[in-house]
Order: sequence, then C-alpha cells, then structure tokens
Amino acid sequence: MPLASVIIPNFNGSHLLPSCLDSLRRQTFRDFEVVVVDNASTDSSLQLLADIYPETRVIRLPRNLIFAGAVNEGIRSIASEMVVLLNNDTEADERWLDELALAFRQQREYAWFACKMLLFDRRNVINSAGDFYGTDGVPGNRGAWEEDTGQYDQPGEIFGACGGAAAYRRSLFADVGLFDEDLVAYLEDVDLNLRARLAGYRCYYVPTARIYHRQSATGGGPLASYLCGRNFILVAAKDLPGPLVRRYWPRLVGRQLRLLGEALSHGREPAARARIRGQLAALPALPRFLAKRRSIQQAARVSAGEILRAIS
Repeated sequence: MPLASVIIPNFNGSHLLPSCLDSLRRQTFRDFEVVVVDNASTDSSLQLLADIYPETRVIRLPRNLIFAGAVNEGIRSIASEMVVLLNNDTEADERWLDELALAFRQQREYAWFACKMLLFDRRNVINSAGDFYGTDGVPGNRGAWEEDTGQYDQPGEIFGACGGAAAYRRSLFADVGLFDEDLVAYLEDVDLNLRARLAGYRCYYVPTARIYHRQSATGGGPLASYLCGRNFILVAAKDLPGPLVRRYWPRLVGRQLRLLGEALSHGREPAARARIRGQLAALPALPRFLAKRRSIQQAARVSAGEILRAIS
C-alpha cells in the first residue's frame, strides 16, 4: 500500500490531464498512486487515460458529481494514510509530493496540509497560500493575485487548505466525515476546514509544495457564482459556533446584503443573476443545514474563542 493517494476529479478534461499527469510522473517522491475519478466524461478522457496513462487507476462515475461527490468516491476507494487532492487543471512542481510527505511525517500534530498555488501562466503570481475565513462568513485565499516575492514562504499553522491541492491524514476523515455532498462544490473545503477546526485539528502550510493552477479552467462562471452565493450562507449557518454568530451577526447579515446589492447592480450579467439565485436557494436549504449544525456543534471539542483565533 502506498503512503499517498493522489485523487483527481475529472469531467471532460482530456485537454488538461496530460499536463497534470505528466507532472506527477516527474515527482521525486515515488510512494504514491494516482486515482482519477471521472465524472461521466463525454470527451476522450477515458481513452486518453487507458492509452497514455495506464498506471492511473480510474473510477468511472455514472453521472457528474462535480467535486465533493467525486473526491468522496476517491477517498472511499483508497487505503493510503496520506490523502492528496489535486485539480486536473494543475501542474505540480517535481518536489510537490516530497515536500508534502516530509511535512506529513514530521508535523504529526497537524491533520491537514496546504500548498502554495501559483498561476499556471504567471508563475510569479499567487493563486492561494492556504485559506482564511472572515467573521463576516466570507472565505478567501491568502495572497490571491499578489506577486510572489517570498511574503508567504514561512511554513506554519494557518486556518485551512484549498481543496484544489491539499493533503489530509486519513484519520481526519474517519473522525469528522468526508466532504459535504450537499454543498456540491465551492466551499466544501471551507466547510471541512471549519469542521476539522471545531474537532480540535490544525492545518499546516507547506510553501515549498508548489502547484501551478489554470484559474477557473474547470470551473467559474454562473455555476460558481450560484454555488458561492448559496454556500456562503449555508456554511456559516452550519459551522460557526453560536457565540460567534451572536457576536458577529451584523457583519454576517451585512456582508450578504452588500453582496446582494452588488449583484443587483450588475443584474444584466449572468454571474450576478446566478449569485442572487444562489442566495435565494440557501433559504429553503437552511433547515437541512441547521439539522447538521446541531450534531457538529454538540461534538465540538474547542471553544468559540479558539475558532475565533483561527479565523481572525
């Protein structure tokens, strides 16, 4: 059994997979397997994998589960202790897995690990140096769109990891559960970050584990706007401890109203209309997420103050 399994969700990504999989072939670390979870692709992805990358294990799904459902299928199928997620629109530095594996072995008090993600076509520009989360319920990527001058080269604890390229201890999923498939995509990683934090786990940033990302090559557009509009509300409702909700509700509500106002002011744009639909779609979904909230908050092992320190 390999130490690591790299799980790559794919939907009609035959034009993206070669760059991603070729970079995995060049890894200096070798104790890993590659698992591509194919979301019922209709392009040449499956033929490409069979002909050019026969070493890759392929899980064929009967329908498109997008991100959360696809990676969950991958996680269920593996036995490796180090679970690595990777988008198909990326290229990994040759030492990417070596650096993650080193942190995985040495930083035993941490349960998951964030990478430094740079833009594919502008490799001096940061895409993500890990995730942050605000008391207004809006998450983000540290350093996004900043020129990389070494300002995020210090390893250490951060709030959480971007699911586009991250490593997790298998034991974390066994304890807090897999990605929430009701979220579908966008913020499913933030939800996991918060649930893991509530359970007392910590995330470690590995700046030497570098990934180059084609921003929004497999996402973006109205669907992303819809899911973000919906999931910003649902993740906050599900995961934020009661004391923080009571303290920061004006920020939470105010930010949603500002996002709604911005979308209304750009109402002719498809992405803006999609965000409004997403915010409205969160309302009927709230009872289901509040039911999840009860079990998550009852099982929390850390105080609201510790969560506040992690997100602020």
